[in-house]
Amino acid sequence: MTSKVTYLGNLRTENLHLQSGNTYITDAPLDNNGKGEAFSPTDTVATGLANCMLTVMGIKANQLKIDMDGTTAQVTKIMSAEPRRISRIEIIFNFPNPLDSKSRKILEQTARTCPVHFSLHPDIEREIIFNWN
Repeated sequence: MTSKVTYLGNLRTENLHLQSGNTYITDAPLDNNGKGEAFSPTDTVATGLANCMLTVMGIKANQLKIDMDGTTAQVTKIMSAEPRRISRIEIIFNFPNPLDSKSRKILEQTARTCPVHFSLHPDIEREIIFNWN
C-alpha cells in the first residue's frame, strides 16, 4: 500500500503516507459545499503535476550538475461543470539561477515527460511556462 485515507467528516480527509508517516488533510472547496481550509482533492492533482515536473527536472539537474534550488512553480487549476472536473492546469516555473539554452531545453523536455503528465486525461489542457532568470 501507498497511503491510507480516512474520512474525518465535514467533507475532510486525512491522508497518511505509509512509508514516511507524513500526513496532510483535504477539504472540499468553497464552491462545492466545503470549508476550503486545505487543499481540495483536485488541488492535489494539479499541484501533483508541478511536484512531479520539479522532481524529474531535479533528477536531471543533479545528473547535469545544475543548481535548481529555489525554483518555484505557480499552479492554477481551472474547473469545468457537467461533469465537474479539472479542465485546465496552468503552471509557471520560475528558475532563480541562470542556465544556458541547452540546459533549459533539456529541463523543459524532462518536465514534460513526468509520470503525472502522462497519467492525466488528455482532455485536461495544460499550459506550462518556464521563466528563466
